[in-house]
Amino acid sequence: MKVGFVGLGARIANVGSHFKAFRPDMEFVSYVDPTPAGLPHVRKYADRELKGYETLEGMLKSEKLDLLMIGSPNHMHIEHLKTGLQSDVQHIFAEKPIVISEAETFELLELLKHHGGAKRVLVGLVLRYSPLYVALRNSLDSGQIGKVVSIEAAEHIGPYHGSFFMRDWRRYSKYSGGFMLEKCFHDLDLYQGVVGQRPRFVSSFGGRKSFVPENRPENAAPFPAPDTGDRVDPFTPRWGGANADFESDGDIIDYQTALVEYEDGTNLCFHTNMFVPDEFRRFAVMGTRGMAEGDFIRNYYKVHDAFTSRCLVDMPQVGQGSTGHYGADEGMARDLALYFEKGGDLPVSVLDALEAGLTAIKLDEARNSRSVIDMSETWQKFDSYGLA
Repeated sequence: MKVGFVGLGARIANVGSHFKAFRPDMEFVSYVDPTPAGLPHVRKYADRELKGYETLEGMLKSEKLDLLMIGSPNHMHIEHLKTGLQSDVQHIFAEKPIVISEAETFELLELLKHHGGAKRVLVGLVLRYSPLYVALRNSLDSGQIGKVVSIEAAEHIGPYHGSFFMRDWRRYSKYSGGFMLEKCFHDLDLYQGVVGQRPRFVSSFGGRKSFVPENRPENAAPFPAPDTGDRVDPFTPRWGGANADFESDGDIIDYQTALVEYEDGTNLCFHTNMFVPDEFRRFAVMGTRGMAEGDFIRNYYKVHDAFTSRCLVDMPQVGQGSTGHYGADEGMARDLALYFEKGGDLPVSVLDALEAGLTAIKLDEARNSRSVIDMSETWQKFDSYGLA
């Protein structure tokens, strides 16, 4: 199985290593990237030296690939997907968030409609494969929670990680699509999957209050302290990177809250902040028969019965020893390796990804307009392509 990369960064190189572990017959043969930061990592597991190409069109013309892996910056995805779909490559794996705007979403649906359908594109929404989410799905399927009524959820990252976002190309919404789409895309997809419904109404508020000049460590009152440099994320920005974080010239925000009402009336309250010193990524799913709560970072899962308050599930460690997105990277690679061999269904599809992406995009639209947005017309147009 021959594989080529377009956009060979550290993340897609790491995904490739997991694929190789489950499919030793994968041959990584080529890439397109003027500055392939992930190439040294790929060399550790590839069976041959990869050939570099200047353009994706040139690579697809010269190499007979079975799988194209897209790890380029978000705003480049749509053109790379278009080129891949118009070629004869069998499978395309794209890192989230697939596309960065409503217009690109419908452009991709049109391309899928005419070039092989939705199953041709696979998406790196890894958290659907995580042991914690699998445990939550088991509780939902067994009836322990009953019908989901409301969800409280959060994704909070530390200042060291927020610093990276403020210095990386992701600081510009025109490249990333915004923080909600770039970072919280996983979470919106997960809880949409939990509810099993699309959002009907969305609203959101947020801004930037932490990564501003007056909050530099040496300026922070009432305890001024020298900036030791320890806060800087070890992930070094590459393409389009900058040195300033508290003086970032980007338009990205550092905190946001979102309210979602799904088509059946279920509610989600979601909160994200990128300046939280003790990180957590947790959820509480309340249903008609029970409550499930868990945290991807603190790695626990519990379920309580609504009528007796009895603890039905108590997992202090979920997927103990797992690495890579809380064990999800390995799960995704395992399932995709089997999919390449036998086909079938996966826990998440490109259509799921596009739906979660539209939710994030509309949440930012609601934040900017300070309004509640009715998404019913958006879903009508989405379904008009006949792929859902």
